[in-house]
Amino acid sequence: MAYRLSSKDIWALGFMTFALFVGAGNIIFPPMVGLQAGENVWISAAGFLLTAVGLPVITVIALAKVGGGIEALSTPIGKTAGLILAIVCYLAVGPLFATPRTATVSFEVGIAPLTGTGDLPLLIYSVIYFTLVVLISLYPGKLLDSVGHILAPIKIVALAILGIAAVLWPAGGPIPAIDTYREIPFSNGFVNGYLTMDTLAAMVFGIVIVNAARSRGVEASSLLTRYAMWAGVIAGLGLTLVYLSLFKLGEGSGTLVPTVDNGAAILHAYVQSIFGNYGSFFLAVLIFVACMVTAVGLTCACSEFFSRYLPLSYRTLVLILGTFSMLVSNMGLSHLIKFSLPVLTAIYPPCIVLILLSFTIHWWSHCTRIVAPAMSISLLFGVLDAIKVSEYLSHLLPGWAKHLPLADQGLAWLLPTVLTIAVCAIYDRIVGGVKLPKYEVQPEEK
Repeated sequence: MAYRLSSKDIWALGFMTFALFVGAGNIIFPPMVGLQAGENVWISAAGFLLTAVGLPVITVIALAKVGGGIEALSTPIGKTAGLILAIVCYLAVGPLFATPRTATVSFEVGIAPLTGTGDLPLLIYSVIYFTLVVLISLYPGKLLDSVGHILAPIKIVALAILGIAAVLWPAGGPIPAIDTYREIPFSNGFVNGYLTMDTLAAMVFGIVIVNAARSRGVEASSLLTRYAMWAGVIAGLGLTLVYLSLFKLGEGSGTLVPTVDNGAAILHAYVQSIFGNYGSFFLAVLIFVACMVTAVGLTCACSEFFSRYLPLSYRTLVLILGTFSMLVSNMGLSHLIKFSLPVLTAIYPPCIVLILLSFTIHWWSHCTRIVAPAMSISLLFGVLDAIKVSEYLSHLLPGWAKHLPLADQGLAWLLPTVLTIAVCAIYDRIVGGVKLPKYEVQPEEK
């Protein structure tokens, strides 16, 4: 007998997926885009939504179609290259950047206004925060209950209140767009969408979503695919509504906080202006729950992944990754963002290429001829874009690299990658050959 999810559990799975995505970056970056883009806010928002909503939803669908893991998705580039890509993605959205960032953001929004931004308060907070993350992550089989049925609804209600307030009660007025948003608003929003890390997170969360469905007894691959796709769509709709309201909040706060340099400060100033001290408490609780859920999901996913390749148990890895993330979080938010932006700028292009080309595998005689060269070229030019945006390496960028097509928009990788795909597609048609198995998908149960 094939087990199926009830309608209630499907919605819970969708809410869980939404809750896993909505973490630190999802809440602090849109207000900053809204404030800095000024009159061009909705053009910038379109670019931002493309990388922060469209790509993650497509990624969840792609992963569901191939079985739920990065390793399956990356089959066309070989096991070694696929494993390297998986490790980089898991480390980036895990203990190196995204997981520590959840602690620093929740600290700066909820605790720092009371204690100051000193090293000791952050250390104490991070120890307590990651102790809770580890305790919840030790029981991954209960995620659908603890996150999907309890924490996710709390987060959704809180975000809905904040979003409605942003639309109905702007705290100020817009300010003129800053230079980059005045000249290239769409592509600037597109690249800023990288900072949410949602596409990389989707590559990591795919297996978490599938395992959550399996915890309810679902084993048939067709059902797992269907439920993961529904979860992705529900999460995508929720993310879109959240982002649109936060863009509006940022745009309407321009005259209130015209000189701030991070979204956490915008949010704090807004709720303090509209709701007073109660608003500050509400925001602190919202950010804490949002960040906690994301940190748990990332810790579970990373521990599950590395337990397959290291001689360490899942629970041991939860403890190790939680401790490491705690240590990294004490670098502070600004340093984490400075270090993460170049890395994300480099690795996002090949991930985008892999995800999009996964839907075209049946077009080619041998998809490796297309996917591997395209990803290599996108990585090469993505590294050049990364050097350009790095505060510490920008002086090393060759002069010719600054004049590449779309380089001023952070998209130097796009045209060379499209050209590579076209050339490789022609070569594939000419050479032909026997169609090879592209992905190893779990057989459907009868």
